[in-house]
Amino acid sequence: MSDLHFIVPEGIDDPGRPSGGNAYDRRVSGGLAAAGWRVHEHEASDESALANALSRIPDHALVLVDGLVASRAAEAFVHAAARVRLVALVHMPLGDEREAAFLSAAAAIVTTSAWGRRALIELHSLPCDCVHVAEPGVDAAELASGTAGGGALLSVAAVTPGKGHDVLLDALAMLNGLDWQCECVGSLHRDPVFVEDLRRRMADGRLHDRVRFSGPQSEGELAGSYGAADVLVLPTRAETYGMVVTEALARGLPVVATHVGGVPEALGHGADGVRPGLLVPSDNATALAEALRAWLEDTGLRRRLRRAARERRESLPDWTMTTSALADVLARAA
Repeated sequence: MSDLHFIVPEGIDDPGRPSGGNAYDRRVSGGLAAAGWRVHEHEASDESALANALSRIPDHALVLVDGLVASRAAEAFVHAAARVRLVALVHMPLGDEREAAFLSAAAAIVTTSAWGRRALIELHSLPCDCVHVAEPGVDAAELASGTAGGGALLSVAAVTPGKGHDVLLDALAMLNGLDWQCECVGSLHRDPVFVEDLRRRMADGRLHDRVRFSGPQSEGELAGSYGAADVLVLPTRAETYGMVVTEALARGLPVVATHVGGVPEALGHGADGVRPGLLVPSDNATALAEALRAWLEDTGLRRRLRRAARERRESLPDWTMTTSALADVLARAA
C-alpha cells in the first residue's frame, strides 16, 4: 500500500460550487483509496494555504496537486519539489508563466484529454513522455425517454462568461415559431454581473417564459433534469474535455456544442462513425441557432443523433479506467 498526499481546491465538496474539476478530484481520490492507496487530502486556496499544506507533508512523499491550486502558488510548488515527488493534475491549460513554473518542477503531469496533453506540450515545450492522460469516467445511467418534438433543451454549467450562456440566449432568441423550453443548471454566484446581463438579454429577447436558470442541483435533481431532456446544449468558449457531454451521452442524449478543446473528443462517435451531436464554432450565436433549429425541425436528424448517442453510450469510459490510468502515472513517479 502506498501513501499519496492529494492537494485539492478549498471547498471541493461545497454543493453550491460544483465543477467538473472538483468532481474529477473527488472521484479519483475515492478510486485510489479503494484501490489500496492511503490518500491524505489537503485543501488549499492560495499560496499561504498551499505552503502550509506542503509543510506538513514528509520528505520524499508522493504529492498530487490540482493545477488550479498550483497555478495560484507556483513558488511554493517549485520550492517543495526539492524534497517531495510532485505530480501535477491539470484540468485546464492556462499557458501562463506561473503554470510553466510549477509544471517544470513536476515529476509527471496528468491532464484529462488528448487535446489537453497536446496543448500543454505545445504551450510549455514539455517532453512528450512526461505528460499523460487520465480521461474522466462517467457513471452508467438510465436512458432518457425524450419527447416527440425534441424541445426539452438542457444546459449544465456554472453561469460564467466562459461557458457561453450569453451566446445561448442570443441563439434561442432566433428560434421564432418553434416549440422548445431550456433549463440552465449551474451556479449563479460565480459572476453576478454576468448573470445580471443575462437577465437583461432574457427580457430583451422575451425569453422569460421559455428559459429557466435553476441554479446548482443535487445529484438526484440533476439526474432528473438529464432524464427529462432531449438534448444537451454546451456553448462553452473553452473546455479541456467536457464531462457534461459524457454525462448526457450516458443517458443517450445527443449534444449540441461548440467545437473547442476536448469537446469533440468527449463527444466521440457512434458505432457507424456518426457523431452523436452537432458541433458549431464558438462565439457564434447564428451557427448555434441554426444547429438547434435543425435539431427541432428535422425528425430524421433527431432519430440519427439519438441512435448515435445510444451507440456512443456503450463505449464511454468508467471511473475505474480513470483511476487506473492515474495510478499508473503515480506509481512511476513514486
